Amino acid sequence: MTRVNERKDQPVSMRLPEADIAMIDRAALLRGRSRTDFVRDAAVRAAEETLMDVMPIRMSAAGFEAFTDALSSPAVPVQEMVEVFRRPAPWEAAASKGED
Repeated sequence: MTRVNERKDQPVSMRLPEADIAMIDRAALLRGRSRTDFVRDAAVRAAEETLMDVMPIRMSAAGFEAFTDALSSPAVPVQEMVEVFRRPAPWEAAASKGED
């Protein structure tokens, strides 16, 4: 009996202008990735975003009620975030030190 090996990976081929290849190669180099890895990740990420834009979100009636209740309830401040926003921004802190 002959056994057929199934390929798990499928090749994808495309023709691109040299300028596009140069930009992809530069970006891949900056990320420490190969061209193939960089292009595959970018293509998969774009495909996921597209699918998420058109796919409905499904949940149970109880889950939807809990979701709408959470949206309708009053906001509760997160103390850690309040503290962060009270601090001067780094450029504000540096400017005030230089004014002395």
